[in-house]
Amino acid sequence: MPVTRLDHQQLQQALDTLEGWQLRDEKLYRDFRFDDFKQAFAFMTRAALWAEQHNHHPEWFNVYNRVEVSLTTHDADGISQLDVNFARFLSAL
Repeated sequence: MPVTRLDHQQLQQALDTLEGWQLRDEKLYRDFRFDDFKQAFAFMTRAALWAEQHNHHPEWFNVYNRVEVSLTTHDADGISQLDVNFARFLSAL
């Protein structure tokens, strides 16, 4: 089943439900902070398992206790429901 890009209204509705997430460079973006590197790495490990199961991999950057995440769906040329689902998963971690 093809993945489609969310339109402006769908994207705004999704953002209204995603606490801490914002649009940055046409991607869903959030900066996660943890107590230490071990917690940040554990978060990334759990995220990587979800990503692999759903064949949907984030752009991310990690330094010590910080993980910056950017989500977009290349096949949809923008943000899709898959990105929103992944953002919800990450927020729940």
